[in-house]
Amino acid sequence: MGHTATDRAGSGGLTATEHRLANGLRVVLSEDHLTPVAAVCLWYDVGSRHEVKGRTGLAHLFEHLMFQGSAQVKGNGHFELVQGAGGSLNGTTSFERTNYFETMPSNQLELALWLEADRMGSLLTALDLESLDNQRAVVKNERRQRYDNVPYGTAFEKLTALSYPEGHPYHHTPIGSMADLDAATLEDARAFFRTYYAPNNAVLSVVGDIDPEQTLAWVEKYFGSIPSHDGKQPPRDGSLPEVIGRELREVVREEVPARALMAAYRLPEDGGRAADAADVALTVLGGGESSRLYNRLVRRDRSAVAAGFGMLRLAGAPSLGWLDVKTSAEVEIPTIEAAVDEELARFAAEGPTAEEMERAQAQLEREWLDRLGTVAGRADELCRYAVLFGDPQLALTAVGRVLDITADEVREIAAARLRPDNRAVLVYEPTAPEGDPAARDEAADTDQDEEAAQK
Repeated sequence: MGHTATDRAGSGGLTATEHRLANGLRVVLSEDHLTPVAAVCLWYDVGSRHEVKGRTGLAHLFEHLMFQGSAQVKGNGHFELVQGAGGSLNGTTSFERTNYFETMPSNQLELALWLEADRMGSLLTALDLESLDNQRAVVKNERRQRYDNVPYGTAFEKLTALSYPEGHPYHHTPIGSMADLDAATLEDARAFFRTYYAPNNAVLSVVGDIDPEQTLAWVEKYFGSIPSHDGKQPPRDGSLPEVIGRELREVVREEVPARALMAAYRLPEDGGRAADAADVALTVLGGGESSRLYNRLVRRDRSAVAAGFGMLRLAGAPSLGWLDVKTSAEVEIPTIEAAVDEELARFAAEGPTAEEMERAQAQLEREWLDRLGTVAGRADELCRYAVLFGDPQLALTAVGRVLDITADEVREIAAARLRPDNRAVLVYEPTAPEGDPAARDEAADTDQDEEAAQK
């Protein structure tokens, strides 16, 4: 077992040490005795970008299956043991990773490590068709509740599919399709686990009130005997041209509370100055109630009830600048669009003011402090930078890179990327509840007008 330790400038005094077991498991420790708690975070380098056509949703399905028992822990035992010891736990799935985490009283740290190791090393012992069918039904119900049966619920899925072309590894979202969830077999699930749930495809971070020497001894004891696996294929190439080259648009007519304009702008991949500059730009434009778009659309024009512009950072594909505007009363989408384009063009020409730069960078600094201010947040950030960028230490100095961005860089990235020919647009037009004939007639008239305008 080898290790490195670093206390870099700009880390606020936070430190982290990195270790590696013989089976390839990377271990990151950060000691902090402020409160008697410890966070355990385990990132597996697998997300929806690793899935293939016809088997979408497997990464997210496995997030659920990992809580369904292992060799020594039956059924719902993982939850019961952690919560019975006074801890909390969960897991999440994204395009680029799947993570599992517990926050425990520090005297219960060994239990959390044993539980994570048991399911990493022996989940296949407990994985059967009954547990697969059980969690398949849970995930399908989650899709209904969070995507299919709520207003604007499918927006993320639709806009992602518009933004990334068919066949691109980010074209589909982690939730997967109903058809693919139904098609997943027990052998599919077992093969997925064998390929991706191996120690050499994972990073384990432990942060908080810990004894590093004792923690490493427990990690070696429980994880050290789990064999590595070399069958993983690298994810498909996610690179794309810097600019889409034209506007992509879809109109959705659903029973929603108000018209909505959503758009995704293609931005630089995470990990460089251009991505940080884009983040500052979007914070100035749409990061909260002091932002330009909020002041213009909500406060001044009163044409919208909500307006936001944020960044979905991605390491393996172009990031997305995510615009979301909900209109007021009977305001039409072209009115909103014209105002947005006017503000973006002005920003691209003039750039941010000194006050806007100070406010945006302070906002991003506060968000960084919020993430690193808890043991759970710090554990997650250390894993993120280890898995996606190869160096957990970058988590401790990330804010310095954002604060180093200049107003010129912000203006340049806005001029290059926040353009009408570099976005996918999703427009929501409300329909009345079924059974309202007047609303149906009005919708039919609108469709006819649009058809005539296109001829």
